[in-house]
Amino acid sequence: MVDENLIKELKEMREKGPSKPSDALKMYEFVKQMIDESEDLKEELEDIDSMVVQLVVTDADFKYWVKLGEGTIGYGEGAGDDPSVTMSATGATWAGLSSGEMDSTSAYMSGDLVIDGNLQDAIAYGEILAIAMEEGAQYFE
Repeated sequence: MVDENLIKELKEMREKGPSKPSDALKMYEFVKQMIDESEDLKEELEDIDSMVVQLVVTDADFKYWVKLGEGTIGYGEGAGDDPSVTMSATGATWAGLSSGEMDSTSAYMSGDLVIDGNLQDAIAYGEILAIAMEEGAQYFE
């Protein structure tokens, strides 16, 4: 079951916009809790090899990592252990991507989203997030 207080916080962030870069970590907690709710998400995470994605908010000197694959997801502040891909963007770009106002392909093509490393892992990461957000949309209606 997804924590009701977390859903409330995420709804407020959607309405007001994130106030600090670390607010993004709440989204990953939501995804982590969604694994128990969604067979599709669980299967996707079981089907991919373990990877670490490093995310950098360039205008806030903030970075965090997401480890996913083999049926699980983990996350934390700071540098990840041996990331296969690093994605960097401003806070405004990350906010646009997470709200759906901005498309990741367009952001990448325009240079607003910089991807270094394994592009396939970046795509797999995006697909996992898309499934989680689609499956979790019911909580935000």
